[in-house]
Amino acid sequence: MKTLFLSLLISTLLSFSLSKELCNSNDKKALLQIKKDFGDPYLLASWKADTDCCKAWYQVECDSTTNRIISLTIFAGNLSGQIPAAVGDLPYLQTLVFRKLTDVTGPVQPAIAKLVHLNFLRLDRLNLTGTVPDFLSRLKNLTFLDLSFNGLSGSIPSSLALLPNLGTLHLDRNKLTGSIPESFGTFKGSLPGLYLSHNQLTGEIPASLGNVDFSVIDLSRNKIVGDASMLFGLNKTTQNVYLSRNMLEFSLSKVAFPSGLENLDISHNKIFGSIPPQMTQIPLQSLNVSYNRLCGQIPVGGKLQRFDYSTYFHNRCLCGAPLANCK
Repeated sequence: MKTLFLSLLISTLLSFSLSKELCNSNDKKALLQIKKDFGDPYLLASWKADTDCCKAWYQVECDSTTNRIISLTIFAGNLSGQIPAAVGDLPYLQTLVFRKLTDVTGPVQPAIAKLVHLNFLRLDRLNLTGTVPDFLSRLKNLTFLDLSFNGLSGSIPSSLALLPNLGTLHLDRNKLTGSIPESFGTFKGSLPGLYLSHNQLTGEIPASLGNVDFSVIDLSRNKIVGDASMLFGLNKTTQNVYLSRNMLEFSLSKVAFPSGLENLDISHNKIFGSIPPQMTQIPLQSLNVSYNRLCGQIPVGGKLQRFDYSTYFHNRCLCGAPLANCK
């Protein structure tokens, strides 16, 4: 009889343990509110009140120790409306991704400022409008910020440079105006990836950006003027520089390129001078210097003759293979 009782007790406890919901009730409430605010879409069909959000909910991840929601990723589906304020009620969230949801509109949700543990924020390929909010500078743990492919306007807040751990910043393909903040040359952390292309930025590149060792910098398709030579340097580890379709005007002759530079596009500017012989020593995978005001012979060697004529054409008086021979 005693053995039977112990067996029933163990079975009951085991059953209770297996049936106990892991998901924090406040987190679950916030997620259900997000689903409701989006109009109960099919994309979130797995979010059911009678199931465990840590076990069965698609696009949700819980911490294995605390069982608090640490990641919310909603990707490529039919959602409409603004990003719900309830995202700010997930206090342990580290990753927040809304992407490829073209009917998600409105501003960057202010409640995101409450997510002090957030280190990865991606709100791209939506239809967001308004400005790049200053409150993002309060998210001190951010290492990755992507607001690309939206309809954001206004200027870039200089306060983003206060983010001490930011490694990648995507603000490309918006409608941003004004100049690149001077503060971007004084980032508290390292910023190997800066993407500002396909906007309406004006003015000169701040000289302070010469202090930053970017891995990738993309300023193409803006209205930026003046000098860009400070972005280069023998002591830098930069691999990718994209500056095409601006109004940059400086001499290429004296530019010292990073020894590991792989991709360079400075086409459709007003760059003058000649191509430095040092470029024969660089492991270039792609190059475009077309539609500028360059002159002189294309240096022979390295990979410079492996590119076709379209790499070099429409310059003032550039010559030599793969263009016509110099006279």
